[in-house]
Amino acid sequence: MKKLTPVFLFSVIIAALFIIWGVIPESTLGNAALTPVTSAIHQFIIEKFGWYYLLAATLFLGFTLFLIFSRYGNIKLGKTEDEPQYSYISWFAMLFSAGMGIGLVFWGASEPINHFHTPPSGDGNTAEAARAAMRYSFFHWGLHPWAIYSVLALALAYFQFRKGYPFVISNILRPLLGKRVDGGLGTLVNVISVFATVFGVATSLGLGAIQITGGMAYLSPAIDNNFTTQLIVIIIVTVLFMLSAQTGLNKGIKYLSNINILLAILLMLFLLFAGPTNFIMDLFVTTIGSYIQYLPSMSFRLSPFDNNTWVQDWTIFYWAWWIAWAPFVGTFIARISRGRTIREFLIGVLAVPTIFGGLWFSVFGGSAIHLDFFKNIPVMDVINERGSEVALFYVLEQFPLGTVMSIIAICLIATFFITSADSATFVLGMQTTNGDLNPSNSVKFIWGMIQTLTAVILLWTGGLDALQTAAIIAALPFSIVLVLTVFSLIKSFREELKKADVHPKKI
Repeated sequence: MKKLTPVFLFSVIIAALFIIWGVIPESTLGNAALTPVTSAIHQFIIEKFGWYYLLAATLFLGFTLFLIFSRYGNIKLGKTEDEPQYSYISWFAMLFSAGMGIGLVFWGASEPINHFHTPPSGDGNTAEAARAAMRYSFFHWGLHPWAIYSVLALALAYFQFRKGYPFVISNILRPLLGKRVDGGLGTLVNVISVFATVFGVATSLGLGAIQITGGMAYLSPAIDNNFTTQLIVIIIVTVLFMLSAQTGLNKGIKYLSNINILLAILLMLFLLFAGPTNFIMDLFVTTIGSYIQYLPSMSFRLSPFDNNTWVQDWTIFYWAWWIAWAPFVGTFIARISRGRTIREFLIGVLAVPTIFGGLWFSVFGGSAIHLDFFKNIPVMDVINERGSEVALFYVLEQFPLGTVMSIIAICLIATFFITSADSATFVLGMQTTNGDLNPSNSVKFIWGMIQTLTAVILLWTGGLDALQTAAIIAALPFSIVLVLTVFSLIKSFREELKKADVHPKKI
C-alpha cells in the first residue's frame, strides 16, 4: 500500500468508531446509542432544513440547464485533442448502473402505488391521484437527481482533465479557497465527501439486500425475510463485488454495467408487452407532459399551512439521498467522461437517464396502478403486509412467466448491488489517495469492508428507516460543498473564456 493520506486515516478511524458505536447494545448506552442519536439529528434536519434541500436541488438543476445553453458548453472536459474513452452505450450503461440502479428496481412499482393511495394532496385511489403518483415518481427520479450528480461530476472532470488538478473533491474549490484546500480545510472537505459516499452507498446496499431477501422469501416461503437472511445475502454479494473490484474499471465494472442494462431492458420490455401496453405508453407520454408542466411548482412545493409530512417523507428524503450519493456517482461519472464537451456531457447525463427512468416507472408503476385501479388487485395491501420490497415481485406474478421474471429481477438487483459497491470502492479509493485514478486493491478492499459493515449496522439498528436517516444526515454538510462548487465553476469558466477571447483557440 502506498503512503497513507490524512484523508484516508481520518476517514477510516471515524468509520471504525461509527461501526463500533452501532455494535454496542442500546441497553448499554441508553439515549446515547446510535438509533436515538441519529433519529434526533434526522428530525432536526428535516424540520429546520427541508426548505434548504429543496432550494439547493433546484439551484443545481437551473445551473446545469444554464450551462447547456451558454458559451461555457463548448469547453471540453480535457485537452483539445482528447477523445472520449468509452462509447456512448458503455458510457450510459456505467453512469446509469452507478447512478440509481438498485433504487429504480426497489421503488419502480412500490413508489407510484404508494403515491396513488397516499398522494401529496387530495384523496387517494382516484384518477387524479394516479396522475400525481406518476408525476412525482418522474420528479423524484428525473432531472433533479441527475443535475445534482452533474454538478460534482462536471467540476471533477473539468479540474482534473483540463486543469490537471489531483482527482479529489477539495480541488474543485481551489478557485474560491486558494491554497487553503491543501491544508486542514481541504482535508475536512474530503472527509465529508467520504462519509457522504459511505452512507449514501450503504443506503442503496441495504435496499438491495432487503429486496433480494424479500424476493427470495416471496418466491420460496421456506426462506425468512429477516436480518439473518439479509446478512447472508450481503456477505455473498460482498465477496462477489470484492472480486470484481480487483479487476479494475475496464473489466469488472464495465462488463457488469453492460449486463445490468441488458437485464433491465429485458425485464422492462417483458412487462411492457405482457402488461397493459397501450395504457403504459399512454401513461408515459402523458406524464412527460405533466412533469414538464408542473416541474417549477413541484420544485418549490412545501406544506407550511398543514401538518402534511408527505414532502418530508418523500421529496426531501430523495434530495438528501441524491446529495449523499453525489460524491460517489459524481466522481465515477467524471472518471469515465474525459474528452466530452460540457454541453455533450450535461445533455447525456441529464436527458438519457431521465427518459429511461420515466419509462421504467411507467412500466412498473403503471402496471401496479393498472392492477389496483382497473383490476381491483390489492397491490397496496401486499405492500402493507409484507413491505415495499415485495411490490415488484407481486406485480410480476400477475403476468405470464411471472416467476421466471422474478428470478431475473433478483439477478438484476444482485448485479446492480455488485456494480454500485464495486464502483463505490473505486471512488472511495480515489478520494482517499489524493486522486489516484487507479487506487490499490488493498485500499479498495478496506473501503469495501467499511461499506458492507456500515450497511449491516444500519440494517441491524433500524432497517429501512435507519438507511434513510443516515442518507439525510450525511447529505447536509456535503450540500454546502456542492453549493460552493457552483460558484467555483462559474469563476473558473469566466476566467477561461476571458483568456480564450484574448488568445482565440478551440476550447
